[in-house]
Order: sequence, then C-alpha cells, then structure tokens
Amino acid sequence: MNLSLRTVNVTRYITPLREGGSLPALAEADDDFKYVLKFRGAGHGVKALIAEFLGGQIAKYLDLPVPELVFAKLDEAFGRTEADEEIQDLLKFSQGLNLGLHFLSGALTYDAAANDCDALLASKIVWLDAFITNVDRTFKNTNLLIWKKELWLIDHGASFYFHHSWTNWETAAKTPFALIKDHVLLPKASKMEEVHQLFTSKLNATILKEIVNQIPEDWLQWEELSISPDEIKEIYFQFLCLRLENAKLFLKQAQDARKTLI
Repeated sequence: MNLSLRTVNVTRYITPLREGGSLPALAEADDDFKYVLKFRGAGHGVKALIAEFLGGQIAKYLDLPVPELVFAKLDEAFGRTEADEEIQDLLKFSQGLNLGLHFLSGALTYDAAANDCDALLASKIVWLDAFITNVDRTFKNTNLLIWKKELWLIDHGASFYFHHSWTNWETAAKTPFALIKDHVLLPKASKMEEVHQLFTSKLNATILKEIVNQIPEDWLQWEELSISPDEIKEIYFQFLCLRLENAKLFLKQAQDARKTLI
C-alpha cells in the first residue's frame, strides 16, 4: 500500500468551519479539489496535525474509510485580504506546511440513532481509537460522516494526547484507555476479539516506522523541548510499538466497558 501523501498549494480560502477550537476551513488547492484544512497556527498547533496525520495514516493502512490526506502549503501572501482578523491571524501563523482532508461534499454527520454501522466496522473503529487514544468519537461529537451511503472517519487531531505532557509517554503507551467507554460505536462493537487478531497481525514495527518517518521535519521544531526532530519521531515510534505490544490491555478495557452497555 502506498502511504505517501501528495503536496498541494492552497489557492483559495472558501469559508471557516467553526467547529471546536481548531477553526478548520474549507479551501481549494491547485489540483482543483476542495479540502478541509487543519492549520498549524490553531489550537494545539503542529501536535494536532501530527495526531491527525498518524491517526489517518494508520486508519488508511488498516483499510478503514478515511478521506485522502494531503500536505497543504500556505504561502506568505495567502489570506492578507481576509477581512476577519481572527482568520487573518490564523493564516499568518500557519504559513508553510499544513494538513488537508479531501472534502466529502454533501456528507452528513453520523447519528447513532438514525444510521446503522455493522458490528465488524464498529469494532474496527473502536479498536483503532483505543490504539491511538482518540478521545473524540463520542455521541456528542461522533467525527463520523455518512457519504454516498457509507461511513467515513474524520478528525483524529485529539489522539495521542500524551504528547501534550510528553514526559510520561511510556506509561501512557501501556495504559488501557478508560475513555473508550464513551465511544459512540462501542454498543455495536461485538467483534472486538476478531478485529484484535486481525489488526495485531497486520500492524508491525516496520509499517509503524514508515508512517512515523513521514512526519514532516517542519512539524518537529518544538521550542519547549530540547530534543531533536529525530528524537521526537523515535518517541512516537516507541509509543506505537509499546501500545501494540500491550494491545490486550485496551482490548479488555473496551470489552469490559461494552458489557456495562448491553
């Protein structure tokens, strides 16, 4: 599977998507496609982009339905004519490399009460989110879309939350992930054991290394830490490897949490 990302140049800012604190936007690029842009100058900055990138790439490798990710370049002049000062500042601080998700035109937000999801797919998504510690796939904010009658996963920027404190990454890697109890698809995830066997046989250190090595150097210049970009990459890699080695911990947590719901 080709996990490399295309790079596009953003040519037109269309409209802000005022959801959450990251202020993503709908924009057009020089390939004539529209993208939901996630900006390095917003909220948690490049760490949210790294989480979005890693979560999306792992989901893609596991054959889960995710929109295409692209690296999206903003040049220095982009957004100078934007009338909204907040957006203008966001664009100013986001010069350089950002992340775009292919815009699924006409998609509707997944509603657990109105939309179905088969047990196998639900189990795959729950396993993925427990693996990447995604806190943001709840009934309140599903981060799932229905597009062309199919379910699509979006927004993994709240994953890998260990990187906001960083010092306890080893402990975080071996923590079961109690917040899985709030996952919107947990009630439907009756095939967790089957998925666990499938995904732990498919994921390995080689593929995790390949994905982590694709994190742009531009996103790894962290002023708050006195470690190099290569050292930061190594910690993300070690976190994922440890998480995979201890996958039975978060599997059991999810299975136990599900028992309280059914």
